[in-house]
Amino acid sequence: MQFGMFFELQLPRPWRPDSEQELVRNALHWAEAGERAGIEYAWAQEHHFLEEYSHSTAPEVFLAAVSQRTTRMRLGHGITLMAPAYNHPARVAERIGMLDLVSGGRVEWGTGESSSRLELEGFRANYIEKRAMWAEGLRQATLMMASEPYPGHRGRYFSMPPRNVVPKPVQGPHPPLWVACTNRETLKMAARLGLGALTFSFMDAGEARFWVNEYYETFERECRPIGQTVNPNVAMLAGLMLHRDADVARERGLEGQQFFKWALAHYYRFGAHVPGRTSLWEEFQRTRPEPMAGLGAVNDPAGAREHFRELEDAGVDQVILLQQGGRYEHEHICESLDLFGREVLPEFAERHAVRQAKKQARLAPYIEAAMANVVPPEEIEPPVVEAYPRLWEREGVTGTQVGGQRALDAASLWRLHVGGASGDSRG
Repeated sequence: MQFGMFFELQLPRPWRPDSEQELVRNALHWAEAGERAGIEYAWAQEHHFLEEYSHSTAPEVFLAAVSQRTTRMRLGHGITLMAPAYNHPARVAERIGMLDLVSGGRVEWGTGESSSRLELEGFRANYIEKRAMWAEGLRQATLMMASEPYPGHRGRYFSMPPRNVVPKPVQGPHPPLWVACTNRETLKMAARLGLGALTFSFMDAGEARFWVNEYYETFERECRPIGQTVNPNVAMLAGLMLHRDADVARERGLEGQQFFKWALAHYYRFGAHVPGRTSLWEEFQRTRPEPMAGLGAVNDPAGAREHFRELEDAGVDQVILLQQGGRYEHEHICESLDLFGREVLPEFAERHAVRQAKKQARLAPYIEAAMANVVPPEEIEPPVVEAYPRLWEREGVTGTQVGGQRALDAASLWRLHVGGASGDSRG
């Protein structure tokens, strides 16, 4: 079993003018400390407008900085919002490709739909159609990375003409794909589509075992990849705050983990939010937090090892550590990561290679069967795309007509010209 870090970048009010800058600076320090501890993954989220809960709005920028401060750590874009209203698929393919180049081929490409009203309506993305938008955007972005050139697309949520999308990632045909899973149905969907499952929720070992078994049973029976390769993996979230005295660990860590869960529910389930005015931390202080699973590593090292062994035995491939939540102190996070690297992680690293080899051998025939269902990129003869002045000259458009109705006619003629040259009308 491997371990990752979860960079939600929480920042409860009140804020100072330099609070966000300090948070990002500290988070980069945590990433360095995590790699020194032996943690293999850094997962950074894409969220928008979710004040206090997550200030991670541009994970590709944060992860690029992490890539220059680490040498081995995998960089998890977890997740990229794939609805074209958030991110045009070509822009996603370009950014993921560049991050893979900058990092030397270390990107893990997590994807998702989004569910909060603040985010969806902020970008005018339809809640009812978000699954379809995610699927269309993801499928086309993978084809952009794997095609030279991309043959173009006329779809329900976006269209574009043939283009060669560059740069291409180091990891061909594209980096390993994941999807955020919030329930059993999305977990089974991940397995059917050949995607790693990012279950960003806290679970006990019994529940984790059920989810893992269901995922792999579904993968083995039903996988039809949405991308150009498959990534059978299950990752789960666990809180982390270590101290040699378990009581001190809980004193330092429990409230922050509870705030994480409560703030998530505020935005996704029960909250009434006034942008720029609501103080989540003050409201949280007036509530009675719900019981939480998955906090066995808010503990001393021995208790954390026992908790992680249970998840390992349940078949979890990766545990993503929520090392920062609420008002955690920077120094406490650093102490916790150091203790984790020295007294918890080593035994799991020793077992991982053997367990991974057995997993690959068991899954090999199912992966081969799944890959037989991959639909390769369409090969086309791309059209000639003339520069505007050349096109206008050929169509008889003068400089005085540019910007007027005649220019609009020329644009229409250009679309017909592109479609006619390639034999289709996707442009």
